[in-house]
Amino acid sequence: MFGTRKLVHTALFVSLGIIFPMAFHAIPNSGAILLPMHVPVLLCGIICGFPLGLICGILTPILSNLLTGMPPIPFLPAITFELAAYGAVAALMMRFVPIKNFYVKIYTVLITAMLSGRAVFGIVNALFFSVNNYTFNIWLTASFVTSWPGILIQIIIIPAILIAFQKAKLFDFNVKTKQENTDV
Repeated sequence: MFGTRKLVHTALFVSLGIIFPMAFHAIPNSGAILLPMHVPVLLCGIICGFPLGLICGILTPILSNLLTGMPPIPFLPAITFELAAYGAVAALMMRFVPIKNFYVKIYTVLITAMLSGRAVFGIVNALFFSVNNYTFNIWLTASFVTSWPGILIQIIIIPAILIAFQKAKLFDFNVKTKQENTDV
C-alpha cells in the first residue's frame, strides 16, 4: 500500500511536528504565533501524498499532546482537524492540480492548504465552543492576526525547503522548473 520510504518520511515529519513546538514552549503563546506543527505537516502532505499527509496531520497534535501536554486539550480537536486538512489538501492539490511550473504549483498548493486548514479550524472551534461564543472576529484574530509570523514563516520556508529538495534530487515532484524546461 505505502512504500517503506514514505512511511519513514511520514514518521519523521510527525516527529518534527512534536519536536519543533517543544523548542518554543518557553516562549508564551509561541505555538499560536509561530505555528511550529504546521511546517512538518504541510511538507508531509506535499512530499508523501494522500493519505499519509492526512495521517500526519491527525497524529502530530495528538501525540504531541500525549507527550508534552501541548496543544492543550480544549484546543486539540480544532488543531487536529486543521492539521489533518493541511496534510490532506496539500497532498491532493499536489497530485491533482495540473500546474507545470514548479514554483507556481508550490505556492498554489501551500496557500490553498493553509486557507483550507484555517477554515476547518474556524468551523471546528465554532462547533466546539458554540457558534454564539465563537465569532468571526475571534476566528480572524486567531487564524490570521495572531499567527501572521507563522504564516510568513510557512510561505518563505516551505517553498525554500521543497526547492532545495528538488534541486538536490531528494524528491521528484514530477514538475520541472522553468530553467529545467529550457535546458532540455
